[in-house]
Amino acid sequence: MKLKGKKVIQIVSDDFEDLELWYPVLRLREEGAQVDIVGEEANVKYIGKYGVPIESNLAFKEVDPNEYNALLVPGGWSPDKLRRYEEVLSMTRTMDIQKKPIGQICHAGWVLISANILKGKKVTSTPGIKDDMMNAGAIWVNEPVVVDGHIVSSRRPPDLPDYMREFIKVLADK
Repeated sequence: MKLKGKKVIQIVSDDFEDLELWYPVLRLREEGAQVDIVGEEANVKYIGKYGVPIESNLAFKEVDPNEYNALLVPGGWSPDKLRRYEEVLSMTRTMDIQKKPIGQICHAGWVLISANILKGKKVTSTPGIKDDMMNAGAIWVNEPVVVDGHIVSSRRPPDLPDYMREFIKVLADK
């Protein structure tokens, strides 16, 4: 229960990568964290790329990032949708300014790119958005997990154990 008392925002929209959303949620809850599922609307069922659903319990506009300890961004095609919401970008910037842990995996880097918080940060992602990450000013490396201060990044589902081990360490230390 390393994370008892910690509150985490897991943002969501349709077409998230099922494992990249569910695995972190379950691991953090196992460690005692409260993980709120936050979408455009509250109490809506969002469907992953492979058909696994999750229901939001809060809407973007209902969440004050100052009341949370960390932010998780899922991979899949969801990040391309999520980055279109000013509330998501504002939430991401707030967490960055306060140096609260931000976890991003696979295509999730698109949200951080649109929030304009990657300049000079060492990160990884799916190789498919490597150029996007570098064009945003990030230092991209091809490793299972990269920790640069409060930003924890990972590439794809097989890297989830490494990703969550490091994210939990960063969150526990905050």
